Amino acid sequence: MPETPAVVAFVAVGSNIDPERNVPAALGLLMSHETVTAVSTHYRTAPLDRPEQPPYVNGVWRVETQRDPRSLKHDILRAIETRLGRVRTGDAHASRSIDLDLIAYGDVVSNEPGLLLPDPDIERRPFLAVPLVELSPDFRLPGRSERLADHAVCRRAHELAPMPELTRQLKEMIGS
Repeated sequence: MPETPAVVAFVAVGSNIDPERNVPAALGLLMSHETVTAVSTHYRTAPLDRPEQPPYVNGVWRVETQRDPRSLKHDILRAIETRLGRVRTGDAHASRSIDLDLIAYGDVVSNEPGLLLPDPDIERRPFLAVPLVELSPDFRLPGRSERLADHAVCRRAHELAPMPELTRQLKEMIGS
């Protein structure tokens, strides 16, 4: 039986509870299940709608996978979040040890409950768009002709504070 070809997926990572420990730990755990081929610059960003919270660390990882998107999201990413102490509540903006979101999976478009692909926030949040474009400069949302790099959200990179030491550490973990 022929092997299923790998699909390129992009995983957004965020943490504002001990991110210098949790982000590398999440990357290590993901690498034990999937092939991580690239790591974007990671940024310190202001929390959304919660100025009293500590800042977040955000970035994007490029993954090659043979899993279907639902399995990648629910069996792998959610399991890593749980292992690193993520507790999901009804508060979408609560502080978190780790947040791993599947934001794009090949050319798949999904509007299923619990599996929106590509993530609709890519066009609104620079901490998703800017790192994604860094890893894939010609990235286009499925069905669109405009490159994401030409979208207004990417002109908001000034809102992001690069974290060169953490980025270097993560890139070393994947051997780049």
